[in-house]
Amino acid sequence: MSTTILTADDDQRFQAIVRHCLEENPDLSLVGQATDGEQAVRLARELQPDVVLMDISMPGMNGLEATRQIKSRQPRTKVVIVTLHDEEAYRMAATENGADSFLCKKTLLTTLLPTIRQVMAEGQARQAS
Repeated sequence: MSTTILTADDDQRFQAIVRHCLEENPDLSLVGQATDGEQAVRLARELQPDVVLMDISMPGMNGLEATRQIKSRQPRTKVVIVTLHDEEAYRMAATENGADSFLCKKTLLTTLLPTIRQVMAEGQARQAS
């Protein structure tokens, strides 16, 4: 069974890196790409992905507000904040808005796949209990 993923980031280079990482893993499927928060919320509702990879800084609605809206409507969807902002204040804001995990883009290539698998495993463990 494939884990479905939606990305939300206005940086096309980031989108291409994530797409490349996911293409090499048949158990992960990229189902959509958003370039702003409003589009992320809409696509999350339409596509019902297992995981949303969400940037914080995007035009229009930022990723924190988009995360809050997605998690309030779809609590089972996992949201992983992926950002250049690695400060504790951003981590706290991500958690306060419902994010399931937080990644710094600087470590993306080594942390992306393990983090996706971890949030999915945690969600499955909660459903089993």
